[in-house]
Amino acid sequence: MGKVAVITSGKGGTGKSTLAAGLGAALVRRGNRVLIIDCDAGMRGVDLMLGVSGKLVFDIADIVRGNCPPENAIYPCSTVPELYILPAPQNVRDEISPYIMRQLVYVLKKYYDYILIDCPAGIGTGFESAAAAAGYAVVVANAEPLSLRGCDKVRQKLVRMRVPEIRLVINRFNEKKFRRMGIFSDLDDVIDKAGIRLLGIVPEDNAAAAEAQRGQPPEGKMKAVYAFDRIAARLDGVEVPLEI
Repeated sequence: MGKVAVITSGKGGTGKSTLAAGLGAALVRRGNRVLIIDCDAGMRGVDLMLGVSGKLVFDIADIVRGNCPPENAIYPCSTVPELYILPAPQNVRDEISPYIMRQLVYVLKKYYDYILIDCPAGIGTGFESAAAAAGYAVVVANAEPLSLRGCDKVRQKLVRMRVPEIRLVINRFNEKKFRRMGIFSDLDDVIDKAGIRLLGIVPEDNAAAAEAQRGQPPEGKMKAVYAFDRIAARLDGVEVPLEI
């Protein structure tokens, strides 16, 4: 059975979907077969980042309605073998329930080493569906007060939902900007505000963000890719020291 991790954030714009695509590719580089389930109904975007948007015919709602078997709605990333995407529905009204999500993930995790569930921002009904089947949560935050406030609310909701493991990724971190703002004394202060154990830090990397927007999961010698690889190793149970 594969490991199921929901990737979530308290507010939009933290780079959650880019992290999902980059982390998925990093896990594949470690020899894993990975499925990303996009649960952001009406706002789906991971298919664009994996370069498969032009191929889409079916999505997760079609599986639920019985319009197609699950394998027909799962698309391979052409540039990263063993990385797959199950797209979100185009309409919010087609958002699936937590009960159906648990059933679907139970079936799919037999065929993948990891299932990464890209969650809509916030803690609404879409969040509840995305996190329903998760045994692990990656909460994505930026080193700023508004992001961390939302992060704390997500943590509380995940605890109430009894998600066993919850970890923090500080994304798009720019040390110069962080020091210039002077809001937090150091990164330990940021982690304390989030109230979540740190999994990794991803530096701000415009090149990696541009690759994702072009439909190519970030790979190669980029700062963000190095961070994705380290986070993937930690998810795989390898003792990798934390570093900026």
